[in-house]
Amino acid sequence: MGYRVAVVGATGNVGREMLAILEELEFPVDEIFAVASRKSIGLEVNFAEQRLYCLDIDKFDFSTVDLVLMSVSGAFSREWAPKIAKAGALVIDNSSAWRMDPDVPLIVPEVNPDAIELARKKNIIANPNCSTVQLVVALKPLHDAAKIKRAVVSTYQSVSGSGKAAMDELWDQTKGIYSLGPSAPKVYPKQIAFNVIPFANNFMDDGYTDEEHKMWDETHKILDPSVKLTVTCVRVPVFVGHSEAVNLEFERHLDEDEARDILREAPGVVVVDKHEPTGYITPKEAQGEFAVYVSRIRNDPTVENGLNIWVVSDNLRKGAALNAVQIAQLAHERGLLARVEALPG
Repeated sequence: MGYRVAVVGATGNVGREMLAILEELEFPVDEIFAVASRKSIGLEVNFAEQRLYCLDIDKFDFSTVDLVLMSVSGAFSREWAPKIAKAGALVIDNSSAWRMDPDVPLIVPEVNPDAIELARKKNIIANPNCSTVQLVVALKPLHDAAKIKRAVVSTYQSVSGSGKAAMDELWDQTKGIYSLGPSAPKVYPKQIAFNVIPFANNFMDDGYTDEEHKMWDETHKILDPSVKLTVTCVRVPVFVGHSEAVNLEFERHLDEDEARDILREAPGVVVVDKHEPTGYITPKEAQGEFAVYVSRIRNDPTVENGLNIWVVSDNLRKGAALNAVQIAQLAHERGLLARVEALPG
C-alpha cells in the first residue's frame, strides 16, 4: 500500500532533496503533490519521471493526503502545520517552529526512534537542526558506551544551510574577487568568500547565537539533558556539507580504538580514520551521501577520559531531507501513517 504525499516548500534546496530521496529510498508513494506559497505556484519540480507543478497552499485540500513533508520558514510552519495536522495528515516539519514543543517529538531515527509514539498528540513531528542531526548520530553510540559528561563543539557550516540565496552569494563573491571585486554581502553580515564568519543567525542575550542555542537544546531533548554542551557555530565558504570538531569528556575511560570499533558498528555512521594525509572525510566527499562520517578519532590527554572526533555530513541530506524521509519510513513501520480523523479544534 502506498501513500498520498505532499511536499510543502518543494522548490527550495531541501524540498527538492526530499523529492529526490523519496524516490531513492523507494518510499511507498501512490500519488505526490508539490505545494508552495503563491510566489511559487506553477513552478516545475521533478519526482521520479514525473513533472510536478507547484500548487497553491491556500487552495490545496490537505484532508486528501496521508503525509506532508514541510521545508518552510518557522513562521510559515507555525501558521500551516496545525491546520494540516488537524485535517488528518501527519506533518514532518523541517523548521525550528516545533522542535522544543513538549508535545511534539524531535526525531533522529538512529538515536531516539521510540519518541515517535508521541506523534499523534499533535500529528506533527519535528526534524532537528542540520548540525544537531549529525552530532547526535555520532554521539549516541559513544554516550551509550561511556556516558558523555561534557561536549565542546565547533561547527564549520556550509552556506547551503542558509538557503539558495546564500549559495548564490558565495558564488557571486568568489567570481567577483577575480574580476571587479566581491559583491556586497546581503545574506551574511560580512563577506563569506575566502572568509569564515563566527556568527550564525541572531545573537541572544547571553552572547551566544540562536543557532548555538538550537544545538544544545535539541541535543538535550534528543539524547540526554544531563550532557553539558557548549557550541560555537561558524559559517565557512563551502557550498554543501557541515563539519564539526567535537571534544568529549566521559564518565569512564574510552580508548580511541574502542571508540573507533563502536562507531564502526553504529547505525548511520561511517568511520574513515587513517593516520595518513588523505585518511579523513571532508565536506566535498560527503556531498550527496547519506552517512554521518567520523574521522580523526583520538584521545585527549589534557582531560580525564577525553576524546576528540571530526564529524562530517551532507546537511541537505542527512541534516534535513534524508532525516525527514527516514522519519516517514519509521512512521510507516510503526503504523502511524494510517489515515486518522481530523483532529478537534
